Amino acid sequence: MGADSSCCTLTSTAALAPHQQLDLLAQALPAEQQFEASLQQRQLSAPRRSTLRVLQLNLGKLCNMRCSHCHVDAGPHQGHTLMPDAVVDQCIAAMARLQPAVVDLTGGAPELHPRFKELVLAARAQGCHVIDRCNLTVLLLPALRDLTGFLAEHEVEIVASLPQPEAESTDAQRGDGTWEASIEALKRLNQLGYGQGDPKRQLTLMSNPAGTRLQQLTPCDTAEWKRRLQELAGVQFDQLIGLNNMPIARFLEQLQRDGHVNCYLKLLHNAFNPEALNGLMCRDTLSVAADGQLFDCDFNQMLELPLGGSSTTIEAITREQLEQRAIRWGNHCFGCTAGQGSSCAGATA
Repeated sequence: MGADSSCCTLTSTAALAPHQQLDLLAQALPAEQQFEASLQQRQLSAPRRSTLRVLQLNLGKLCNMRCSHCHVDAGPHQGHTLMPDAVVDQCIAAMARLQPAVVDLTGGAPELHPRFKELVLAARAQGCHVIDRCNLTVLLLPALRDLTGFLAEHEVEIVASLPQPEAESTDAQRGDGTWEASIEALKRLNQLGYGQGDPKRQLTLMSNPAGTRLQQLTPCDTAEWKRRLQELAGVQFDQLIGLNNMPIARFLEQLQRDGHVNCYLKLLHNAFNPEALNGLMCRDTLSVAADGQLFDCDFNQMLELPLGGSSTTIEAITREQLEQRAIRWGNHCFGCTAGQGSSCAGATA
């Protein structure tokens, strides 16, 4: 079956500009509870960037879906945001210059970029582990019918978004028909050896909670997910990771409509975990926007908080320039430091 258009039916609303989002987040907490002030009160030093490990490329916001929790405002209307060829070429050159251990391809649906496969091949040629951040339903598009085989052949890890191990809550977050399409995609991946414990065919599921609950996954949750998905659909996966819903973009807009911005920021603030600081992805990840600008993380990218306050681009940055560089902080950073901690790789504490 193909990806049904019903996966894209969630209501569109006027997006808040990045500066409006930052203002909302700043106003949600008193001055003494702002992120950096909270670190100072706890006598904690703000972490700085360490050795680069992950080069994360945001290939644009084009996506076949439009999910309510999406922090990048992705959707079918975002074709104009695709990374241009000149920046793709700069990213390929940067793989050799920066020598990251991991190249992380994200979007939108990164697979919809016309040079997606070329980027995979370039990264693998440099010996990099490659991650494809996949919404699953994109793998069913007729134009991409050979993509799953390509991913398996080149040993690309798939980090697939699946909010919950059941239809109702998954469709509520991501649109009607998403569960059925996601299960079909997982079955195809299983047939190619993904989810079977083979390190060359890693299938990681990423969950995010509904609403304003924090992500609190345990080994018991992983076992329960594996049991439920096997019983309900006969599918398997290797690893389960979780991500707190970040108070930016569509989720922040939903919080604002419901009058819950202050409550959610207070929840995150009260759940701050100092142990989560060491594993923050902004310390070892370089986030590259579609126009080539650099950011400490994908979330800073969406809030237009560039690396070190500068407009440095991927064209010439070096590993030495990144080492021990200051990180841009804001109240949205409570989302990554609450509870177990949260990152593109899952819990940080």
